[in-house]
Amino acid sequence: MIRTFLLGGFVFCTLSLLAQTNRPNQGNQTYHPTPENISARKQFQENRFGLFIHWGVSSMLGSGEWVMQNRNIKVKDYLRLKETFYPSQFNAAEWVGAAKNAGMKYIVFITRHHDGFSNWDTKQSDWKITNTPYGKDVLKMLADECKKQGMQLGLYYSTLDWFREDYPYTTGRTGQGTGRKSGGNYDSYLQFMKAQLTELLTNYGDIMSIWFDGHWDQTNPEGSTDRSSRINWKYEEIYSLIHQLQPQCLIGNNHHLDPIPGEDFQMFEKDLPGQNHTGLSFQKPSDQLPLETCETMNNSWGYNITDHAYKSTRQIIHYLVKAAALNTNLLLNVGPMPNGKIQPENIDTLKRVGVWMEKFGSTIRGTYGNILPAQEWGVLTAKDNSHFVHIIESHQKPFIFIPLSGKQLTKATIYMSGKSVKFKQVPEGVFLYLDGIALDSIDTVVQLIWQ
Repeated sequence: MIRTFLLGGFVFCTLSLLAQTNRPNQGNQTYHPTPENISARKQFQENRFGLFIHWGVSSMLGSGEWVMQNRNIKVKDYLRLKETFYPSQFNAAEWVGAAKNAGMKYIVFITRHHDGFSNWDTKQSDWKITNTPYGKDVLKMLADECKKQGMQLGLYYSTLDWFREDYPYTTGRTGQGTGRKSGGNYDSYLQFMKAQLTELLTNYGDIMSIWFDGHWDQTNPEGSTDRSSRINWKYEEIYSLIHQLQPQCLIGNNHHLDPIPGEDFQMFEKDLPGQNHTGLSFQKPSDQLPLETCETMNNSWGYNITDHAYKSTRQIIHYLVKAAALNTNLLLNVGPMPNGKIQPENIDTLKRVGVWMEKFGSTIRGTYGNILPAQEWGVLTAKDNSHFVHIIESHQKPFIFIPLSGKQLTKATIYMSGKSVKFKQVPEGVFLYLDGIALDSIDTVVQLIWQ
C-alpha cells in the first residue's frame, strides 16, 4: 500500500481503453477474458466482502509494513529479522474462521510486500519464511484451510522491492535508503517475479486473484499530469502468464490509474469509487469491471503497536453498505501481530460485524448498486425484484423520499421483522413514512418489493 512519504449492474465485456499519459505501460492492447474468468468476475462481485491480511517480518518492529522505508533500514540490518521471526501462535483455522464469522467470502493475503520477504517456500529467494526459525510455509497452511472452510483466496504481490539489488530502485520514489549499490536490472527482476508467480499459481490450488501493488513507485505522484511509468513493467508478459496458468484468476493492480488490458477488476485504496479523500484516487471508476475498495480497521495496514485509532463496528458496517450501494466490494484489513495472532480488538469488531451480517448479509452479498446517488437518509442496494433501503444517516423527518419511478411498488416492510411500512407512490418516486418505526442505531433496512 502507498503511504504519504515521510517525505447498476455489472457489464461483462472486453476492456478497450484509449491511450493516456495517466496510464501504465500497456503493451498488448487486446485482451479477451475466458468464460471461466467472466464467471469468476461475477462471483467476485457477488462476494462483496473480504479480509485483507498484511503480515510478515515487518510486524516484528511494530511500526507498520513501511518501517524499512520510513526508517531507511539497510538491507544487511533488516535481514536480521529473518533470524528471529517465529510466529508460534499462527493458526490458519483461526484466521479463516475470523473472516468466515464476519460474513466474508474471500481473503487476500500478503505473499510478498515491498520489503521483499516471501511468506511461502519460494525457490527463487532465501529471504523467505521457511528460512526463519519458524520454518513453515504459512501460505500452504492458509490455502489448505481456505479450501477446507470454503473461503476463496487471493494473493497480494508487490512489484516494488526495497530489498533486491535487481529492482530498478534508482528510478523509484522509495527504497533509496536501504543500502543497495547495483542500480537494478529489470530484465532479471522480471524473470524473478514471473518465476515466483508461477510458483504461487502452481503449488497452492485455485487462486481467486493476484493483487498487484507498487507500480506507483515508478511514476510521478498521484494527481500529476503525467503519471507514465519510468520503466516498462511488461505487464503483457506478466498478465498473460497468470491467465495461462489459471484462466479464472482475476488480476487487479493498485496503480491508482485507469484499468489496462489484462486486468479483471479495479481497486481503490481507502476511498469509495468517485471519492478522493486520500489524494490517491484520481482514476475514474470502471463501468466494465468489478470494483473493490480496501480499508484499514485503524490507520495502519501492517501491525502498528501504537495505533489505537480503531474504527467502530458502526463505521465499518456503514462503509460496507456504502460500498455495496456503489456496486463495490470492501476488502477490510487486519495486521496480525508478530506471534501470528490477529489483534483481539480486530477479532472483537469482526465478530460484531458478523452478527450484523448474519441478519442483513443478503442485503449486501449478491446485490447490485449504482441505483441512486447517496441520499440524505442513506443508500440503496437491490436484488431481483427488491430494493433494500439502508437508512444509515441521522434523520429527523417522519418520512423519507426515494426518487425511484417506473414499476409499481407492492410492499414495503422492515427487513427481518416483516413489519409493514406505510408508503405513497407518486410519479416522482416513493414516500416511506417512519412514524411508529424505531430506527436502528446502525442501519434500518426497509425492503421494497416491486411488481
